[in-house]
Amino acid sequence: MLSILRLLLVPVFLWLLIVDQFLIAFLVLMFASFTDWLDGFIARKFNQITSLGKVLDPSADRLFILATLIGLTVNEIIPAWLAIVIVARDILLLVGYPISASHGYGPLPVHFLGKAATFALLYALPLLLLADVWPSAEAVILPLAWGFAYWGIGLYWVAGFVYLAQLRQLISLERRSSPNI
Repeated sequence: MLSILRLLLVPVFLWLLIVDQFLIAFLVLMFASFTDWLDGFIARKFNQITSLGKVLDPSADRLFILATLIGLTVNEIIPAWLAIVIVARDILLLVGYPISASHGYGPLPVHFLGKAATFALLYALPLLLLADVWPSAEAVILPLAWGFAYWGIGLYWVAGFVYLAQLRQLISLERRSSPNI
């Protein structure tokens, strides 16, 4: 239910960004981040990790990242290249999903690098927004935000290539284990 709530908050958050309600958008993002943490905590504590949760949770993360990129780009808080570089990696991985499914595999397991990249981006983007909400702290916030952004982008792409290598390895193992006709 918490993941579904997060998914429902994505369009609200994006709308708030588009209409320049940055402080309220930031608060919605913080609430969504708290529900993300709470969802993971509950799932681990009560051993309620589900297949649906494994899909909904990263989907909500990706959608929040996408909404943030759109809103911050539209408001010229971030340059368009930043959004393009991040979205391009997700588009690259989208190509892998049908290939994975055609071989009978579901989504690949989340890799530590992917989690670290998402972590960095989920810090970078709100900090970039916060710098706009709190201009007097910009000198402290922006270096942190851009540090997280650059690390996040780098890790995001490395994780993307790791996922593609895992998919290639699975398909290669499948071909080797299949009898030749």
